[in-house]
Amino acid sequence: MPSQAASSTPTDESLMLRFAHGDMKAFELLYDRHEMACWRFILRSVRTPEIAEDLLQDVWFSVARSVASYAPRAKFRTWLFTLAHNRVVDHFRASRNTVSLDAAEDTDPGDGALRSAPELLANSGFGPLRQLESREQALALLGAIEALPLQQREAFLLQAEGDLDVAGIAAVTGVSFETAKSRLRYARKRLRDILWEFA
Repeated sequence: MPSQAASSTPTDESLMLRFAHGDMKAFELLYDRHEMACWRFILRSVRTPEIAEDLLQDVWFSVARSVASYAPRAKFRTWLFTLAHNRVVDHFRASRNTVSLDAAEDTDPGDGALRSAPELLANSGFGPLRQLESREQALALLGAIEALPLQQREAFLLQAEGDLDVAGIAAVTGVSFETAKSRLRYARKRLRDILWEFA
């Protein structure tokens, strides 16, 4: 039987509806619940903290701008990570012609997202990261995550940080259930192989 505290915790969807009626505290609660997971998803996708901060801000601006038309047809978390996914895609499209592939490949593993390892690992959805014995192992795994093909990395991050199931990943990325499942399977196999190297 659920406790009284658990049953009195408002859902994300009810908070959005309260926000639509002018309750700013409801928005603050939503932000507090999802800000770090959304930030980690974006940061691990774009690999640059400054860009991740800008995109995260765009996502929450979109939440605020959409509140009047918001209808809880899907889980708020799925909708939020759809917004985040779209911002990441837009970022890559805009930068495709301005950033060389060589420059992207030359990124030092010690820079960018990996420089924020303690923040990345804190309360992360990555169970294996919390089990690693050293910072070096954690950084190596984060490097392996960054090295995944973009679509596989995205599927893995949506599950690990967005706490989305395969159907949710498919909905966010606009692909079939089987495609999302396949991307997630390949990503997890690659990361599992990395972990075995440290075993």
